[in-house]
Amino acid sequence: MQASEPPPPLPDYDQPPCPEDGWMWTPGYWAYSSGGYYWIPGTWVAPPRVGVLWTPGYWGFVGGVYMFHAGYWGPHIGFYGGVNYGFGYGGAGFEGGRWVGNSFAYNTAVVHVNTTVIHNTYVNNVTVNNITVNKVSYNGGAGGVAVAPTREERAAMTEPHVPPTPAQKQHVSEAVRNPQLAAKANGGHPAIAATARPASFNGPGVVGAKGAPPRAAAPPAPAAHPAPVNPGNPSAHAPVPGGAHPPAAASHPPAAAASPPAAPPKPVQKAQPKPAAKPKAAPEHREGEKP
Repeated sequence: MQASEPPPPLPDYDQPPCPEDGWMWTPGYWAYSSGGYYWIPGTWVAPPRVGVLWTPGYWGFVGGVYMFHAGYWGPHIGFYGGVNYGFGYGGAGFEGGRWVGNSFAYNTAVVHVNTTVIHNTYVNNVTVNNITVNKVSYNGGAGGVAVAPTREERAAMTEPHVPPTPAQKQHVSEAVRNPQLAAKANGGHPAIAATARPASFNGPGVVGAKGAPPRAAAPPAPAAHPAPVNPGNPSAHAPVPGGAHPPAAASHPPAAAASPPAAPPKPVQKAQPKPAAKPKAAPEHREGEKP
């Protein structure tokens, strides 16, 4: 993934609380496609195995273009461009938590967890000393973060790595399909800046960036009730008794429309033929009257 222009500044947003014990925070970032930059919301995810940490991806200016270096799981935090993603990722290393045996402990000084669900926590206020608070989202180039990897970070980059989990990939796929996340649409302030669970862009745990326009909750609602059903609303009285009839009515509109009204009249017509036989006796009375 590469681009000829730098990514927008990182949006300012709050971190949703961690919903599950053992899950880890993966910062949001700007991705790029033919339509320009779009935001991948930060989210909590389950790590692929015990003992690994997430090194975020980052944009770097190389050879006249901006290249994206994908994130990965590994035993140590590698280089992520010196970008300050926040919530423990201040530009180098990770201060949001640590592995203690087979359990992950959370530093509540920098990450937001639901303490009614998660009890393995600690507080290290030393890490709260934010260095330079800026929203630069890339390394190198004009205006980029001027930081090079340390010896420890270089060593971590050569260790065995685990790629993003299926849940993380699904999260990205959902973001790509959401027009609200395009930088051209949100002006760099996505209405969905972070989520409590991967690929869950609606409901509780969804956080918008500060200064973002209201989240378009209306579009998803109509999507759940397709437009084809609305045209059938005039006959919505019929769909209620039987959901299978609307499709049939759609495929054979005239027949479906004729059959419902015909049913009530038929019984009435059957009652009419019976009196029709009586009029035949009436002519006989007339004949009697003539003589």
